[in-house]
Amino acid sequence: MVKEILALTGFDPHYLEIEVTESLFISSLDYVANVLSELSELGIHIAIDDFGTGYSSLSYLQQLPIHILKIDKSFIDHITYTSDTSKMVEAIIKLSHTLGLEVIAEGVEEEVQLNFLKQCRCDTIQGYIWGKPYPLDVLVEKCGSQLPKAQTI
Repeated sequence: MVKEILALTGFDPHYLEIEVTESLFISSLDYVANVLSELSELGIHIAIDDFGTGYSSLSYLQQLPIHILKIDKSFIDHITYTSDTSKMVEAIIKLSHTLGLEVIAEGVEEEVQLNFLKQCRCDTIQGYIWGKPYPLDVLVEKCGSQLPKAQTI
């Protein structure tokens, strides 16, 4: 279906990112690996969303054509309060970079979280620290045709 839509629209697959959660892998790792490989071969980026909240397995990072790992907000919420969580987040970032993955931290809301993630060399953050989401009509009204780009840190 994705191939058909890309062909129909002429959309460049390099601009497409598909997010999957770890729970998807439980059903059939072989099937999921084949589908994700096909999508990756088209140039689509594959991201694991909410990493660490489901059935985390480091083997998924080796077996699947993953480009991006998104650290769940539940970890980010606690990085400045518990040293175990901060060490875990730092280790996830280092491991991901060793495997050539981009890392996105979800749910960053505080300056102290942002500073910690910068220190750990996290690639990108998402969260209310940059601003709360707008309905599309309000966003277009505020930005016109120049919609804001994702911000990296």
